[in-house]
Amino acid sequence: QVQLVESGGGLVQPGGSLRLSCAASGSIVSIAVMGWYRQAPGKQRELVAHITSGGVPNYADSVKGRFTISRDNAKNTVDLQMNSMKPEDTAVYYCNVKWLLDYWGQGTQVTVSS
Repeated sequence: QVQLVESGGGLVQPGGSLRLSCAASGSIVSIAVMGWYRQAPGKQRELVAHITSGGVPNYADSVKGRFTISRDNAKNTVDLQMNSMKPEDTAVYYCNVKWLLDYWGQGTQVTVSS
């Protein structure tokens, strides 16, 4: 069983920064792909970024150069540093662990607005 707890969402102005953190529990976490997805109102959930157990990241084109994903395998955490944020980054962000199945956090709201 995998449990995910997210933190760090909130309101930020355009051009600002925010950092999301996710703490995971479960025996498979250290060998799984960990990542972040987001879902804006009226839109489908989409991949923001994920990172393999070996530390290889992958980003959606819309966030490349602005967001950075990192993980700590010893602590079973995955973070998302978001810089130069835009209003279109507004969404509920979900932590994800992928190992045979998808496991999801409860989601955290991120709002980019002046």
